[in-house]
Amino acid sequence: MRATTQRRGLLAAIALLPVLALSACGSDPAAPGTAKPAPAGSQVGISADEDVVSALTKVDSIAALVPEEVRKAGAVKVGGSVGSPPTAYYQDQANKKLVGIDIDFTDAVGRILGLTVQREEAKFETILPALDSGKYDFGVGNFGVTTARLKTIDFVTYIDDGQGFAVKKDNTTVQPVTDLGQLCGLVIGVGAGTTFESTLNSKKNICADTGRKPFEVKAFSDNGAVLTGLQQGRIDIVMSTINGLRYQAAQPGAGTKFLGEFHRLDVGFAFKKGSALTPAFQGAVNQLIKDGTYDRILKKWGVTDSAIKESLISPPEHP
Repeated sequence: MRATTQRRGLLAAIALLPVLALSACGSDPAAPGTAKPAPAGSQVGISADEDVVSALTKVDSIAALVPEEVRKAGAVKVGGSVGSPPTAYYQDQANKKLVGIDIDFTDAVGRILGLTVQREEAKFETILPALDSGKYDFGVGNFGVTTARLKTIDFVTYIDDGQGFAVKKDNTTVQPVTDLGQLCGLVIGVGAGTTFESTLNSKKNICADTGRKPFEVKAFSDNGAVLTGLQQGRIDIVMSTINGLRYQAAQPGAGTKFLGEFHRLDVGFAFKKGSALTPAFQGAVNQLIKDGTYDRILKKWGVTDSAIKESLISPPEHP
């Protein structure tokens, strides 16, 4: 009997794995919640094998924006994190086939600029610091544009994502979060080193200030530990990216429920402050928007509501 119970728990846990590869997207601690309910009956379908990039060719007028030394080298080096669908993940772990929104946009920009993209897998918390040292020319990892990050990083935006919350599917007590005060008394699971963690920790006093039990933030570097905590009821709620949580909740047997959006953020390619590459990348993203490739990528990954009208360089954080 015990073995059967453990097996059922294991199968349920496996179904939850993608939601717990938490990304680097996040918000400035002072940002207010702007919750939007999850669409009723919404489904997130993806077609990971669809090729929407390889037909792209170099656009000379945009490639001319690339600094001369980079044009001569013919390549740029990117530090990229690997997490969960639909951002960047291994579709085929054995053959290391990497797919996702970030992969398609990075490849597409490289083709428009006539550059070879040399990708190095890295933990997302190491990518932004490595930009200043010159280890990478740019970084990808669903990096949200925040006020804090803009002090040291330049961004070229390509989608709109942000912060959201999810619980176990059978949880009927936690409602869509519009204010962090609603989390008082709850245990929240986040990825270690993320801005989800810093956002929550900076606001822990809001409960004590009103005489309520503080919420507890549990940060994990190991995804399996977050999974186990949620499945066993040691974590009440997970804070992560809107697209990732919505995708996971739509999968059959996932066992999670997306509570809705909390705070939207632009997401961008990350660069060392003052990088001369940003105008070229901005031009490339806007070319993708113009020629229709942009819409095809978003549709492929089921994230059409993350579209932006125009790529910008280091815009202010969403209010």
